[in-house]
Amino acid sequence: MTVATKRLLWVDDEIDLLRPHLLFVQGRGYHIDAVANGDDALELVRLHPYDLILLDEQMPGRTGMEVFDEVRRLDPHVPVVMVTKSEEDRTMTEAIGRRVSDYLVKPTSPRQILSVVTRLLEGETLLQQHVAREFSYRFRELNAEITTERTWREWMETYSELVDWELRLRSAGEIGLVASLETLLGEFRREFGRFVTGSYGDWVNGEEHRPPLSIDLVPQFLCPLLAEDRHVLFVVIDCLRLDQWRSILPLFGAGVEVEEALYYSILPTATPYSRNAIFSGMFPDAIAEEYPDWWSREMEGSLNAFEDQLFIAQLQRLTGRQVPVNYEKIFTAADGAQALHRLPGYLSKPGVTALVFNFVDMLTHGRSESTVLMEVARDKEALRALSRQWFARSEALAAVREAIRMGVSVLITTDHGSIHCHRPVTVYAKRDATQNLRYKFGDDLRAEDPSLAFAVNDERILRFPRGKEATNYVLGLEDSFFVYPTKLRQYQARYRGSFLHGGISPEEMILPVALLTPR
Repeated sequence: MTVATKRLLWVDDEIDLLRPHLLFVQGRGYHIDAVANGDDALELVRLHPYDLILLDEQMPGRTGMEVFDEVRRLDPHVPVVMVTKSEEDRTMTEAIGRRVSDYLVKPTSPRQILSVVTRLLEGETLLQQHVAREFSYRFRELNAEITTERTWREWMETYSELVDWELRLRSAGEIGLVASLETLLGEFRREFGRFVTGSYGDWVNGEEHRPPLSIDLVPQFLCPLLAEDRHVLFVVIDCLRLDQWRSILPLFGAGVEVEEALYYSILPTATPYSRNAIFSGMFPDAIAEEYPDWWSREMEGSLNAFEDQLFIAQLQRLTGRQVPVNYEKIFTAADGAQALHRLPGYLSKPGVTALVFNFVDMLTHGRSESTVLMEVARDKEALRALSRQWFARSEALAAVREAIRMGVSVLITTDHGSIHCHRPVTVYAKRDATQNLRYKFGDDLRAEDPSLAFAVNDERILRFPRGKEATNYVLGLEDSFFVYPTKLRQYQARYRGSFLHGGISPEEMILPVALLTPR
Protein backbone atom coordinates (compact mmCIF):
# COMPACT_ATOMS: atom_id res chain seq x y z
CA MET A 1 0.00 0.00 0.00
CA THR A 2 1.51 3.34 -1.08
CA VAL A 3 1.32 6.42 1.15
CA ALA A 4 -0.49 9.35 -0.47
CA THR A 5 1.78 12.26 -1.39
CA LYS A 6 1.21 15.34 0.77
CA ARG A 7 -0.23 18.20 -1.29
CA LEU A 8 0.98 21.78 -0.68
CA LEU A 9 -0.27 25.12 -2.02
CA TRP A 10 2.30 27.96 -2.30
CA VAL A 11 0.92 31.44 -2.83
CA ASP A 12 3.41 34.25 -3.61
CA ASP A 13 3.38 37.08 -6.16
CA GLU A 14 7.10 36.34 -6.73
CA ILE A 15 6.59 32.61 -7.17
CA ASP A 16 8.78 32.50 -10.32
CA LEU A 17 11.77 33.62 -8.21
CA LEU A 18 11.16 30.76 -5.75
CA ARG A 19 11.77 27.95 -8.24
CA PRO A 20 14.87 26.64 -6.31
CA HIS A 21 12.72 26.44 -3.16
CA LEU A 22 9.95 24.59 -5.04
CA LEU A 23 12.33 22.06 -6.56
CA PHE A 24 14.06 21.44 -3.22
CA VAL A 25 10.77 20.72 -1.39
CA GLN A 26 9.37 18.68 -4.30
CA GLY A 27 12.56 16.62 -4.26
CA ARG A 28 11.59 15.47 -0.77
CA GLY A 29 8.37 13.91 -2.06
CA TYR A 30 5.82 16.70 -1.69
CA HIS A 31 3.42 17.79 -4.45
CA ILE A 32 3.24 21.60 -4.76
CA ASP A 33 0.70 23.76 -6.58
CA ALA A 34 2.18 27.25 -6.99
CA VAL A 35 0.13 30.38 -7.77
CA ALA A 36 0.92 34.11 -7.80
CA ASN A 37 -2.24 35.66 -6.32
CA GLY A 38 -4.94 35.11 -3.75
CA ASP A 39 -7.86 34.66 -6.14
CA ASP A 40 -6.22 31.71 -7.91
CA ALA A 41 -5.28 30.24 -4.53
CA LEU A 42 -8.86 30.37 -3.25
CA GLU A 43 -10.15 28.76 -6.42
CA LEU A 44 -7.77 25.84 -5.92
CA VAL A 45 -8.77 25.50 -2.25
CA ARG A 46 -12.41 25.26 -3.36
CA LEU A 47 -11.54 22.49 -5.82
CA HIS A 48 -9.64 20.13 -3.49
CA PRO A 49 -8.14 19.98 0.00
CA TYR A 50 -4.51 20.74 0.83
CA ASP A 51 -2.31 19.39 3.61
CA LEU A 52 -0.52 22.74 4.05
CA ILE A 53 -0.56 26.25 2.57
CA LEU A 54 2.42 28.63 2.30
CA LEU A 55 1.00 32.14 2.01
CA ASP A 56 2.77 35.40 1.19
CA GLU A 57 1.55 38.17 3.49
CA GLN A 58 2.18 41.12 1.12
CA MET A 59 0.63 40.64 -2.36
CA PRO A 60 -1.13 42.93 -4.84
CA GLY A 61 -4.92 42.61 -4.78
CA ARG A 62 -5.99 40.41 -1.88
CA THR A 63 -3.47 40.58 0.96
CA GLY A 64 -2.21 37.46 2.65
CA MET A 65 -4.35 38.15 5.74
CA GLU A 66 -7.47 38.51 3.59
CA VAL A 67 -6.72 35.27 1.79
CA PHE A 68 -6.04 33.58 5.13
CA ASP A 69 -9.45 34.62 6.50
CA GLU A 70 -11.19 33.17 3.42
CA VAL A 71 -9.10 29.96 3.62
CA ARG A 72 -10.19 29.54 7.23
CA ARG A 73 -13.84 29.70 6.15
CA LEU A 74 -13.25 27.12 3.42
CA ASP A 75 -11.01 24.80 5.49
CA PRO A 76 -10.80 25.58 9.23
CA HIS A 77 -8.08 22.99 9.92
CA VAL A 78 -5.47 23.24 7.15
CA PRO A 79 -2.08 24.43 8.50
CA VAL A 80 -1.08 27.83 7.07
CA VAL A 81 2.47 29.22 7.15
CA MET A 82 2.58 33.00 6.67
CA VAL A 83 5.66 34.28 4.79
CA THR A 84 6.37 38.02 4.89
CA LYS A 85 9.03 40.64 4.33
CA SER A 86 7.87 42.55 7.41
CA GLU A 87 9.73 42.14 10.70
CA GLU A 88 7.29 44.33 12.60
CA ASP A 89 5.95 42.82 15.81
CA ARG A 90 2.44 43.91 14.85
CA THR A 91 2.46 41.74 11.72
CA MET A 92 3.71 38.73 13.65
CA THR A 93 1.25 39.07 16.54
CA GLU A 94 -1.68 39.56 14.13
CA ALA A 95 -0.72 36.41 12.25
CA ILE A 96 -0.34 34.36 15.44
CA GLY A 97 -3.59 35.78 16.81
CA ARG A 98 -5.43 34.51 13.73
CA ARG A 99 -4.20 30.95 14.34
CA VAL A 100 -1.44 30.86 11.73
CA SER A 101 0.51 27.61 12.20
CA ASP A 102 3.90 29.24 11.69
CA TYR A 103 5.47 32.52 10.61
CA LEU A 104 8.57 33.08 8.42
CA VAL A 105 10.37 36.31 7.47
CA LYS A 106 11.86 36.65 3.98
CA PRO A 107 14.35 35.94 2.64
CA THR A 108 13.92 32.24 3.37
CA SER A 109 16.18 29.38 2.38
CA PRO A 110 14.90 26.15 0.79
CA ARG A 111 15.98 24.17 3.85
CA GLN A 112 14.12 26.57 6.15
CA ILE A 113 10.93 26.03 4.16
CA LEU A 114 11.43 22.26 4.18
CA SER A 115 12.04 22.30 7.92
CA VAL A 116 8.73 24.05 8.62
CA VAL A 117 6.81 21.81 6.19
CA THR A 118 8.32 18.66 7.68
CA ARG A 119 7.62 19.73 11.26
CA LEU A 120 3.98 20.56 10.57
CA LEU A 121 3.20 17.57 8.35
CA GLU A 122 5.53 14.84 9.57
CA GLY A 123 6.41 16.03 13.09
CA GLU A 124 4.02 13.73 14.93
CA THR A 125 5.16 10.67 12.96
CA LEU A 126 8.83 11.56 13.38
CA LEU A 127 8.32 12.10 17.11
CA GLN A 128 6.57 8.74 17.39
CA GLN A 129 9.38 6.98 15.54
CA HIS A 130 12.06 8.70 17.65
CA VAL A 131 10.33 7.89 20.94
CA ALA A 132 9.83 4.27 19.87
CA ARG A 133 13.51 3.84 18.94
CA GLU A 134 14.72 5.56 22.10
CA PHE A 135 12.46 3.49 24.37
CA SER A 136 13.31 0.19 22.64
CA TYR A 137 16.99 0.85 23.30
CA ARG A 138 16.44 1.97 26.91
CA PHE A 139 13.98 -0.86 27.63
CA ARG A 140 16.71 -3.48 27.52
CA GLU A 141 18.83 -1.52 30.00
CA LEU A 142 15.94 -0.89 32.38
CA ASN A 143 14.91 -4.53 32.27
CA ALA A 144 18.41 -5.60 33.26
CA GLU A 145 18.73 -2.96 36.00
CA ILE A 146 15.54 -3.73 37.91
CA THR A 147 16.75 -6.97 39.48
CA THR A 148 20.15 -5.57 40.50
CA GLU A 149 20.90 -4.28 43.99
CA ARG A 150 19.96 -0.62 44.15
CA THR A 151 19.95 2.30 46.59
CA TRP A 152 16.80 4.19 47.60
CA ARG A 153 17.89 7.02 45.33
CA GLU A 154 18.25 4.70 42.32
CA TRP A 155 14.79 3.21 42.93
CA MET A 156 13.43 6.74 43.01
CA GLU A 157 15.24 7.83 39.84
CA THR A 158 14.19 4.73 37.90
CA TYR A 159 10.55 5.13 38.86
CA SER A 160 10.68 8.79 37.82
CA GLU A 161 12.03 7.70 34.44
CA LEU A 162 9.34 5.03 34.03
CA VAL A 163 6.63 7.62 34.72
CA ASP A 164 8.12 9.93 32.09
CA TRP A 165 8.33 7.08 29.59
CA GLU A 166 4.65 6.26 30.04
CA LEU A 167 3.64 9.88 29.47
CA ARG A 168 5.89 10.17 26.41
CA LEU A 169 4.75 6.88 24.86
CA ARG A 170 1.08 7.69 25.35
CA SER A 171 1.58 11.18 23.94
CA ALA A 172 3.26 9.64 20.88
CA GLY A 173 0.44 7.12 20.46
CA GLU A 174 2.76 4.13 21.02
CA ILE A 175 0.16 2.01 22.81
CA GLY A 176 1.96 -1.25 21.95
CA LEU A 177 5.09 -0.06 23.72
CA VAL A 178 2.98 1.10 26.67
CA ALA A 179 2.01 -2.57 27.13
CA SER A 180 5.72 -3.49 27.28
CA LEU A 181 6.27 -0.71 29.81
CA GLU A 182 3.41 -2.03 31.96
CA THR A 183 5.10 -5.44 32.06
CA LEU A 184 8.30 -3.71 33.17
CA LEU A 185 6.40 -1.74 35.81
CA GLY A 186 4.96 -4.96 37.20
CA GLU A 187 8.44 -6.37 37.72
CA PHE A 188 9.58 -3.04 39.14
CA ARG A 189 6.75 -3.06 41.71
CA ARG A 190 7.64 -6.59 42.81
CA GLU A 191 11.32 -5.77 43.34
CA PHE A 192 10.49 -2.40 44.92
CA GLY A 193 8.27 -4.17 47.46
CA ARG A 194 11.13 -6.47 48.41
CA PHE A 195 13.45 -3.50 48.75
CA VAL A 196 11.07 -1.48 50.97
CA THR A 197 10.11 -4.39 53.24
CA GLY A 198 13.79 -5.08 53.84
CA SER A 199 14.75 -1.45 54.41
CA TYR A 200 11.83 0.41 55.98
CA GLY A 201 12.45 -0.62 59.58
CA ASP A 202 16.00 0.72 59.36
CA TRP A 203 14.88 3.97 57.70
CA VAL A 204 12.48 4.88 60.50
CA ASN A 205 14.75 3.73 63.32
CA GLY A 206 17.80 5.89 62.86
CA GLU A 207 19.61 4.78 59.69
CA GLU A 208 21.87 7.67 58.71
CA HIS A 209 21.63 7.37 54.93
CA ARG A 210 17.88 7.00 54.58
CA PRO A 211 15.70 8.74 51.99
CA PRO A 212 13.69 11.90 52.74
CA LEU A 213 10.42 10.76 54.32
CA SER A 214 7.11 12.45 55.10
CA ILE A 215 8.50 13.73 58.40
CA ASP A 216 11.28 15.57 56.51
CA LEU A 217 9.17 17.72 54.19
CA VAL A 218 8.83 20.72 56.50
CA PRO A 219 12.39 20.79 57.89
CA GLN A 220 14.11 20.04 54.55
CA PHE A 221 11.93 21.87 52.04
CA LEU A 222 9.73 24.42 53.82
CA CYS A 223 11.88 25.81 56.62
CA PRO A 224 14.69 27.04 54.30
CA LEU A 225 12.08 29.29 52.65
CA LEU A 226 11.01 30.93 55.88
CA ALA A 227 12.15 34.42 56.75
CA GLU A 228 10.62 36.76 59.32
CA ASP A 229 9.57 39.27 56.64
CA ARG A 230 8.38 36.76 54.01
CA HIS A 231 5.38 34.51 53.38
CA VAL A 232 5.26 30.97 51.95
CA LEU A 233 2.26 29.19 50.44
CA PHE A 234 2.28 25.46 51.29
CA VAL A 235 -0.12 23.43 49.10
CA VAL A 236 -0.86 19.76 49.82
CA ILE A 237 -2.97 17.86 47.27
CA ASP A 238 -4.19 14.69 48.92
CA CYS A 239 -3.58 11.42 47.01
CA LEU A 240 -1.67 12.82 44.00
CA ARG A 241 0.54 10.31 42.19
CA LEU A 242 3.78 11.29 40.50
CA ASP A 243 2.31 10.73 37.02
CA GLN A 244 -0.67 12.95 37.88
CA TRP A 245 1.72 15.65 39.08
CA ARG A 246 3.78 15.48 35.89
CA SER A 247 0.60 15.79 33.80
CA ILE A 248 -0.45 19.04 35.52
CA LEU A 249 3.00 20.65 35.40
CA PRO A 250 2.40 22.44 32.04
CA LEU A 251 -0.63 24.22 33.55
CA PHE A 252 1.60 26.47 35.66
CA GLY A 253 2.78 28.25 32.52
CA ALA A 254 6.06 29.76 31.37
CA GLY A 255 6.07 32.44 34.07
CA VAL A 256 6.75 29.91 36.86
CA GLU A 257 10.09 28.32 37.73
CA VAL A 258 9.58 24.76 39.02
CA GLU A 259 12.23 22.90 41.04
CA GLU A 260 11.12 19.32 41.67
CA ALA A 261 12.40 16.79 44.20
CA LEU A 262 11.09 13.38 45.28
CA TYR A 263 10.51 11.82 48.68
CA TYR A 264 9.10 8.60 50.20
CA SER A 265 5.80 8.47 52.07
CA ILE A 266 5.83 6.74 55.44
CA LEU A 267 3.75 3.59 55.95
CA PRO A 268 0.86 3.11 55.83
CA THR A 269 0.53 5.35 52.76
CA ALA A 270 -2.77 6.74 54.00
CA THR A 271 -3.85 10.21 55.09
CA PRO A 272 -4.16 9.57 58.86
CA TYR A 273 -0.49 8.59 58.96
CA SER A 274 1.37 10.16 56.05
CA ARG A 275 -0.22 13.61 56.24
CA ASN A 276 0.02 13.76 60.01
CA ALA A 277 3.71 12.95 59.60
CA ILE A 278 4.12 15.90 57.22
CA PHE A 279 2.44 18.44 59.48
CA SER A 280 3.91 17.13 62.73
CA GLY A 281 7.37 16.09 61.57
CA MET A 282 6.89 12.97 63.73
CA PHE A 283 6.23 9.27 63.31
CA PRO A 284 2.95 7.87 64.71
CA ASP A 285 4.54 6.65 67.95
CA ALA A 286 5.94 10.12 68.70
CA ILE A 287 2.58 11.77 67.97
CA ALA A 288 0.82 9.30 70.29
CA GLU A 289 3.33 9.97 73.04
CA GLU A 290 3.09 13.75 72.67
CA TYR A 291 -0.71 13.83 72.21
CA PRO A 292 -2.10 10.64 73.81
CA ASP A 293 -5.74 11.77 73.62
CA TRP A 294 -5.58 12.08 69.83
CA TRP A 295 -4.59 8.51 69.01
CA SER A 296 -6.65 5.34 69.00
CA ARG A 297 -7.68 2.76 66.46
CA GLU A 298 -11.33 3.76 66.89
CA MET A 299 -10.52 7.41 66.05
CA GLU A 300 -8.55 6.73 62.84
CA GLY A 301 -11.00 8.69 60.71
CA SER A 302 -10.48 11.84 62.79
CA LEU A 303 -6.72 11.62 63.26
CA ASN A 304 -6.23 14.50 60.80
CA ALA A 305 -8.38 16.88 62.84
CA PHE A 306 -5.29 18.38 64.51
CA GLU A 307 -3.04 19.13 61.54
CA ASP A 308 -3.00 22.87 62.15
CA GLN A 309 -1.89 22.44 65.77
CA LEU A 310 0.77 19.90 64.77
CA PHE A 311 2.03 22.25 62.07
CA ILE A 312 2.28 25.26 64.39
CA ALA A 313 4.14 23.18 66.99
CA GLN A 314 6.58 21.79 64.41
CA LEU A 315 7.43 25.22 62.99
CA GLN A 316 8.06 26.59 66.48
CA ARG A 317 10.24 23.59 67.32
CA LEU A 318 12.29 24.02 64.12
CA THR A 319 12.62 27.81 64.06
CA GLY A 320 12.61 28.63 67.75
CA ARG A 321 9.93 31.27 67.20
CA GLN A 322 6.16 31.55 66.79
CA VAL A 323 5.58 31.42 63.03
CA PRO A 324 2.18 32.87 61.97
CA VAL A 325 0.16 30.08 60.31
CA ASN A 326 -3.04 30.12 58.27
CA TYR A 327 -4.40 26.61 57.70
CA GLU A 328 -7.40 25.66 55.55
CA LYS A 329 -8.70 22.26 54.44
CA ILE A 330 -10.67 22.45 51.18
CA PHE A 331 -13.27 19.84 50.23
CA THR A 332 -15.60 21.78 47.92
CA ALA A 333 -15.53 24.61 45.39
CA ALA A 334 -17.30 26.79 47.95
CA ASP A 335 -14.51 26.10 50.47
CA GLY A 336 -11.98 27.00 47.80
CA ALA A 337 -13.73 30.23 46.83
CA GLN A 338 -13.75 31.38 50.46
CA ALA A 339 -10.07 30.49 50.86
CA LEU A 340 -9.18 32.40 47.68
CA HIS A 341 -11.03 35.43 48.99
CA ARG A 342 -8.90 35.40 52.16
CA LEU A 343 -5.65 34.45 50.43
CA PRO A 344 -4.33 37.93 49.41
CA GLY A 345 -4.63 39.05 53.02
CA TYR A 346 -2.75 35.97 54.20
CA LEU A 347 0.03 36.35 51.65
CA SER A 348 0.61 40.02 52.37
CA LYS A 349 1.90 39.26 55.89
CA PRO A 350 4.88 37.19 57.11
CA GLY A 351 4.22 33.52 57.86
CA VAL A 352 2.93 30.35 56.20
CA THR A 353 -0.41 29.58 54.59
CA ALA A 354 -1.15 25.85 54.31
CA LEU A 355 -3.94 24.76 51.95
CA VAL A 356 -4.97 21.10 51.82
CA PHE A 357 -7.03 20.09 48.77
CA ASN A 358 -8.98 16.82 49.02
CA PHE A 359 -10.58 16.52 45.57
CA VAL A 360 -8.20 13.91 44.08
CA ASP A 361 -8.55 11.72 47.17
CA MET A 362 -12.35 12.10 47.04
CA LEU A 363 -12.30 11.20 43.34
CA THR A 364 -10.14 8.14 44.00
CA HIS A 365 -12.33 6.90 46.87
CA GLY A 366 -15.60 7.82 45.15
CA ARG A 367 -14.62 5.88 42.04
CA SER A 368 -14.87 2.60 43.99
CA GLU A 369 -18.42 3.42 45.07
CA SER A 370 -19.77 4.94 41.84
CA THR A 371 -20.44 3.06 38.60
CA VAL A 372 -20.32 6.34 36.66
CA LEU A 373 -16.94 7.37 38.10
CA MET A 374 -15.62 3.86 37.56
CA GLU A 375 -16.47 4.16 33.86
CA VAL A 376 -15.11 7.70 33.49
CA ALA A 377 -11.87 6.93 35.36
CA ARG A 378 -11.48 3.32 34.30
CA ASP A 379 -7.65 3.32 34.25
CA LYS A 380 -4.73 5.46 35.33
CA GLU A 381 -4.64 7.39 32.05
CA ALA A 382 -8.27 8.42 32.54
CA LEU A 383 -7.63 9.24 36.21
CA ARG A 384 -4.72 11.46 35.12
CA ALA A 385 -6.94 13.24 32.61
CA LEU A 386 -9.66 13.85 35.20
CA SER A 387 -7.13 15.10 37.75
CA ARG A 388 -5.64 17.45 35.17
CA GLN A 389 -9.07 18.72 34.16
CA TRP A 390 -9.93 19.40 37.80
CA PHE A 391 -6.62 21.15 38.49
CA ALA A 392 -6.91 23.38 35.40
CA ARG A 393 -10.12 24.91 36.83
CA SER A 394 -9.35 24.47 40.52
CA GLU A 395 -8.87 26.86 43.37
CA ALA A 396 -5.52 25.12 43.92
CA LEU A 397 -4.14 26.47 40.63
CA ALA A 398 -5.78 29.84 41.26
CA ALA A 399 -4.07 30.01 44.66
CA VAL A 400 -0.69 29.19 43.16
CA ARG A 401 -1.14 31.86 40.48
CA GLU A 402 -2.16 34.45 43.05
CA ALA A 403 0.91 33.68 45.14
CA ILE A 404 3.19 33.89 42.10
CA ARG A 405 1.57 37.21 41.12
CA MET A 406 2.34 38.56 44.58
CA GLY A 407 5.94 37.29 44.45
CA VAL A 408 5.33 34.60 47.10
CA SER A 409 7.16 31.25 46.92
CA VAL A 410 4.95 28.15 46.71
CA LEU A 411 5.85 24.69 48.02
CA ILE A 412 3.48 22.08 46.59
CA THR A 413 3.35 18.37 47.43
CA THR A 414 1.12 15.42 48.26
CA ASP A 415 0.85 13.03 51.20
CA HIS A 416 0.53 9.71 49.32
CA GLY A 417 -0.39 8.27 45.94
CA SER A 418 -2.64 5.38 44.92
CA ILE A 419 -2.31 2.06 43.08
CA HIS A 420 -4.67 0.46 40.56
CA CYS A 421 -5.46 -2.82 42.33
CA HIS A 422 -6.31 -6.02 40.49
CA ARG A 423 -5.34 -8.97 42.73
CA PRO A 424 -7.49 -9.86 45.76
CA VAL A 425 -5.72 -11.44 48.72
CA THR A 426 -7.80 -13.23 51.35
CA VAL A 427 -6.98 -12.25 54.94
CA TYR A 428 -8.09 -14.05 58.08
CA ALA A 429 -8.71 -11.80 61.07
CA LYS A 430 -10.79 -11.24 64.16
CA ARG A 431 -13.61 -8.70 64.21
CA ASP A 432 -11.33 -6.03 65.68
CA ALA A 433 -9.37 -5.67 62.43
CA THR A 434 -9.53 -2.35 60.59
CA GLN A 435 -11.56 -2.19 57.38
CA ASN A 436 -8.97 -0.70 54.99
CA LEU A 437 -8.36 -2.64 51.78
CA ARG A 438 -4.59 -2.02 51.45
CA TYR A 439 -3.60 -2.26 55.14
CA LYS A 440 -5.07 -3.88 58.22
CA PHE A 441 -4.37 -3.76 61.94
CA GLY A 442 -5.68 -6.32 64.40
CA ASP A 443 -4.94 -9.43 66.35
CA ASP A 444 -4.06 -12.75 64.71
CA LEU A 445 -4.00 -11.33 61.17
CA ARG A 446 -2.89 -13.66 58.38
CA ALA A 447 -2.77 -13.26 54.61
CA GLU A 448 -3.49 -16.34 52.51
CA ASP A 449 -0.80 -15.31 49.98
CA PRO A 450 2.14 -13.97 52.04
CA SER A 451 4.05 -12.98 48.88
CA LEU A 452 1.57 -10.13 48.35
CA ALA A 453 1.54 -8.84 51.93
CA PHE A 454 4.04 -7.28 54.33
CA ALA A 455 3.22 -8.81 57.72
CA VAL A 456 4.61 -7.06 60.82
CA ASN A 457 4.20 -8.06 64.46
CA ASP A 458 6.72 -5.57 65.86
CA GLU A 459 5.25 -2.06 65.99
CA ARG A 460 8.74 -0.53 66.02
CA ILE A 461 9.17 -1.43 62.32
CA LEU A 462 6.32 0.98 61.52
CA ARG A 463 7.04 3.36 64.44
CA PHE A 464 3.56 2.75 65.81
CA PRO A 465 2.72 3.30 69.50
CA ARG A 466 3.12 0.15 71.58
CA GLY A 467 -0.20 -1.41 72.48
CA LYS A 468 -2.26 1.40 70.99
CA GLU A 469 -3.14 -0.20 67.68
CA ALA A 470 -2.86 -3.96 67.55
CA THR A 471 -0.47 -6.86 67.71
CA ASN A 472 -0.39 -7.47 63.93
CA TYR A 473 -0.06 -5.22 60.90
CA VAL A 474 -0.48 -6.32 57.27
CA LEU A 475 0.20 -4.05 54.29
CA GLY A 476 -0.55 -4.86 50.66
CA LEU A 477 2.28 -5.27 48.16
CA GLU A 478 2.23 -4.61 44.40
CA ASP A 479 -1.38 -4.28 43.12
CA SER A 480 -3.08 -6.42 45.77
CA PHE A 481 -6.10 -5.63 47.96
CA PHE A 482 -7.45 -7.45 50.98
CA VAL A 483 -10.77 -9.31 51.20
CA TYR A 484 -12.29 -11.48 53.90
CA PRO A 485 -13.29 -15.12 53.28
CA THR A 486 -16.93 -14.21 53.93
CA LYS A 487 -18.67 -12.74 50.85
CA LEU A 488 -15.40 -13.36 49.02
CA ARG A 489 -16.66 -13.22 45.43
CA GLN A 490 -18.82 -10.17 46.12
CA TYR A 491 -15.93 -8.09 47.47
CA GLN A 492 -13.49 -9.35 44.85
CA ALA A 493 -15.82 -8.16 42.10
CA ARG A 494 -16.66 -4.90 43.86
CA TYR A 495 -13.11 -3.68 44.50
CA ARG A 496 -11.08 -5.25 41.69
CA GLY A 497 -9.85 -2.37 39.53
CA SER A 498 -10.10 0.19 42.35
CA PHE A 499 -7.46 2.82 43.01
CA LEU A 500 -6.43 2.27 46.63
CA HIS A 501 -3.70 3.40 48.99
CA GLY A 502 -2.13 2.44 52.27
CA GLY A 503 0.24 -0.25 51.03
CA ILE A 504 3.68 -0.53 49.47
CA SER A 505 4.17 0.41 45.82
CA PRO A 506 6.14 3.10 44.00
CA GLU A 507 2.85 4.72 42.96
CA GLU A 508 1.89 5.20 46.62
CA MET A 509 5.32 5.93 48.10
CA ILE A 510 7.49 7.90 45.62
CA LEU A 511 6.06 11.39 45.61
CA PRO A 512 6.83 14.89 44.31
CA VAL A 513 7.61 18.03 46.26
CA ALA A 514 8.19 21.16 44.20
CA LEU A 515 9.21 24.76 44.79
CA LEU A 516 7.42 27.23 42.51
CA THR A 517 8.78 30.75 42.14
CA PRO A 518 8.16 33.59 39.67
CA ARG A 519 10.58 33.66 36.72
